[in-house]
Amino acid sequence: MALLPLLEVDNVSKRFGGIVALDAVSFTAEAGEIVGLIGPNGAGKTTAFNVITRLYTPDEGDVRFDGETLLDTPPSAVVRWGIARTFQNVELFRGMTVIDNVRVGAHARQGEQRPEDVLFYVSLHSVRHRPALELPYATQKRVELARALASGPQLLLLDEPAGGLSHEEVEQLGVFIRRMRDDFELTILLVEHHMGLVMSIANRVHVLDFGKKIAEGTPREVQANPSVIEAYLGTSV
Repeated sequence: MALLPLLEVDNVSKRFGGIVALDAVSFTAEAGEIVGLIGPNGAGKTTAFNVITRLYTPDEGDVRFDGETLLDTPPSAVVRWGIARTFQNVELFRGMTVIDNVRVGAHARQGEQRPEDVLFYVSLHSVRHRPALELPYATQKRVELARALASGPQLLLLDEPAGGLSHEEVEQLGVFIRRMRDDFELTILLVEHHMGLVMSIANRVHVLDFGKKIAEGTPREVQANPSVIEAYLGTSV
């Protein structure tokens, strides 16, 4: 019998009044994959993340993790399944120190990762006692990532991790994401506008436009898809 995907988004629709943010969207992420979720602004990518992490309840469809529905799970309990995320706009306890922010993640699943070890891993141990509010934006994004890792996830959702980074930093981030996937045995779902990053590290890519999935495939297949080129990329990357 074939193994089920770790994550299954199955025919999910989400409406906000007359706006259809997701329209019967389906995609999967297999264990150990890096999966890209791309599309123009307003395509529904972050809405998909919010449905997976139960901040939103879909109007139709299902979200399954390791074969079990998540729709009966409150948002506060999603992390206990082994799902963690970062946000497009950094969401930290900004008045707390770096290590206390990371301890919040570790507390969510007791005994999964030691905060000090995670801070060493993301090269933040030297600022562990500084308030997160005082740190540069790119460093705050690393604090948020460390907090997610400290919960010991199986599935990590990264929402625009390259935002605000230089070209050199984006290249380093790509190397780091692949290493992190291997070191922590993660499955990673990545929303990102930096196409060079997505196409260089993703095993598969799903493309949304106006809430509909218009393409899926390997990076090479997606880059060559005329619908993707017209809707989003403009030209092949």
